[in-house]
Amino acid sequence: MTASARQVRAVRLGPRSVAALCLVSAIGVVAFGWPLLAGSGSGLAHSQDAPWLFAALLPLLLAVVVATIGDRGLDAKAIAMIGVLAAAGAALRPLGAGTAGIEPMFFLMVLSGRVLGPGFGFVLGSVAMFASALLTGGVGPWMPFQMLSMGWVSMGAGLLPGPDRLRGRRELLLLAGYGAVAAVGYGLVMNLQGWPYIGGLASGVSFVPGDPLSANLTRYLAYCLATSLGWDLPRAVVTVVLTFVLGGTVLKALRRATRRAAFEAPVAFDAPGGPPDRS
Repeated sequence: MTASARQVRAVRLGPRSVAALCLVSAIGVVAFGWPLLAGSGSGLAHSQDAPWLFAALLPLLLAVVVATIGDRGLDAKAIAMIGVLAAAGAALRPLGAGTAGIEPMFFLMVLSGRVLGPGFGFVLGSVAMFASALLTGGVGPWMPFQMLSMGWVSMGAGLLPGPDRLRGRRELLLLAGYGAVAAVGYGLVMNLQGWPYIGGLASGVSFVPGDPLSANLTRYLAYCLATSLGWDLPRAVVTVVLTFVLGGTVLKALRRATRRAAFEAPVAFDAPGGPPDRS
């Protein structure tokens, strides 16, 4: 395997960053799904409790970045690439503003996570979503959940098989398939964040605190079909189309940039010597 074909890791996951990532993911899963398990008399199923969970999630997302810096370090080149790609993702999001599922941001996050690995992907997805929220004015209690979900999307792309050997159309097929699943999954997860706190819905799709998990999941799926599938499926289609049309070019550009940045190249200093001999 040549050095140019080997997968580059701009942000490697060390023990502390893996532990922080597992912790924030586990807490994120609990934060998304706790209403489904809450009893009617527990006091946890009230919408006024939700902001406390949202507020607790953002520092945990930042802890992953801090742990990554402490474990392996983020050099100036990696920070610059995170900034450039996050800015590009934030700039892409307002192009569709979520209208009818036209969200080209997903395409870039999937390809970036694929080339630069799961650690970089998680940090990039979270930062890009944060930047896009500031750019579009979408700051609210949902923002930490969007950051976590997009971090999962990009991280998952970095965990796909064959990063060193799979190229060409087969790789595009893999990324397009993953992008479609991730685009729909993102919508399903974000629905779970907001669905328990939306009142005034028809009883067939409303969350009922204390009901059996199977009954609430059935209503949740009905809610997704009735409200968000019209956005989730077009988002998946846009991601697939952009992957096939622009994916090859973007992947080559990202891989060329990472090779030139030489993230993993060891730092070496020449021994001091006298002035060159000009005789």
